[in-house]
Amino acid sequence: MPTTPRAFLCHCGRRVFFRNSVCLACGTALDYDPELTELLPLEKLGEDGEWASIGPASSHRRYRRCANLETAAACNWLIADDDPIGLQCGQCRCCRLTRTLPDLSIDENARWWGRIELAKRRLVSSLIALGLPVRARTLDDPQSGLAIDLLRAARGAAPIVTGHSGGVITIDVEEADDSTRERRRADLREPYRTVLGHLRHESGHYYWERLVEPGEWLEPWRALFGDERLDYRGALERHYRCGPPARWQTQHVSAYASCHPWEDWAETWAHYLHVIDTLDTARSFGLEGDRIEADRDGFTVQDLDGSGDDHPETFLALLNPWIELTAVINELSRGMGAPDFYPFVLSAAAVRKLHFVHRVIGACRASPPGEAPPRRLSAPSDSATRVWLIGRQPGDDYRADIGCSGSLPLGYAR
Repeated sequence: MPTTPRAFLCHCGRRVFFRNSVCLACGTALDYDPELTELLPLEKLGEDGEWASIGPASSHRRYRRCANLETAAACNWLIADDDPIGLQCGQCRCCRLTRTLPDLSIDENARWWGRIELAKRRLVSSLIALGLPVRARTLDDPQSGLAIDLLRAARGAAPIVTGHSGGVITIDVEEADDSTRERRRADLREPYRTVLGHLRHESGHYYWERLVEPGEWLEPWRALFGDERLDYRGALERHYRCGPPARWQTQHVSAYASCHPWEDWAETWAHYLHVIDTLDTARSFGLEGDRIEADRDGFTVQDLDGSGDDHPETFLALLNPWIELTAVINELSRGMGAPDFYPFVLSAAAVRKLHFVHRVIGACRASPPGEAPPRRLSAPSDSATRVWLIGRQPGDDYRADIGCSGSLPLGYAR
């Protein structure tokens, strides 16, 4: 069964999908309940903006629709009646993570915001379903919550750096422009670059601070990924100047993962979320990787020896169907003359790192972390989403903190 289903039925029996806000067959309003992981058909209760679910998936909860439904974000998430913060601010659990927006009076900024929010809903739905802490820094949890700033550089100004620091993820909104992102992908010789990939990668940095650094996972993490106290600025500069080391494929999920242990973790974390979400999507439509005959050798328990996991077969039940599934989907992509859907090959070392991510997430689900002390970059005290005009940018502290320098390619640092 999928952790986060991606295909649903309206009460009329027609198939509807994760991003839908209305059934095109019968006109019924649809919205997503992230706690139930269900897209619900809705009926309006009176004129006070309250809604209830109808049909087979109905529940006793009462809802409000997110205030961003009628904006360029087109958010189709619900605010439940037991979410006082959401009811007060009018934003769902996903939308209120966004702290800063570009100037939305510029059409392309609004369009790019909508694309980023669509990808963010995909990420956040998976994080919630996996049992990870997802709380807004500005409203829910000022100490250890998450904030996302969506920024655009003014003409001639320093580039916005997509990255993470102390619970704040910054996204260059121009990454939502297909031609810009593809040019950057080609210039950096990356096989894969998407807005969703950026969000998953940067969330990995955030959860490293929440789940790995504070506790007992840190030393086994260092044994597997390396010592994060190595010079980060120097590592990035060396990577962009010289490229990845020879035979990086034997140890890492991507070339970028080879530049520093922090990036190795974030790339591996993102990769794990790729696997989980894509498998969830396939299974939502009845497509099971373990039913596909692709003649690929899977990984075994022996490949995970020494991990400390008493039940490694649970992880292998995810990984091996994934390998079978992607082998077939790659061939389908080639049949259309398109790039490979999954342009990666997993080594045994990379699989052990994916297994480590799997174990950390499983432990978090079993025992959620408490609040952590504020780190490095403090969040603003105001609770409203801020809008930066196109010529305005945050201070230089952020870029200095993540170790970016002028020697890196313009706008390309992660």
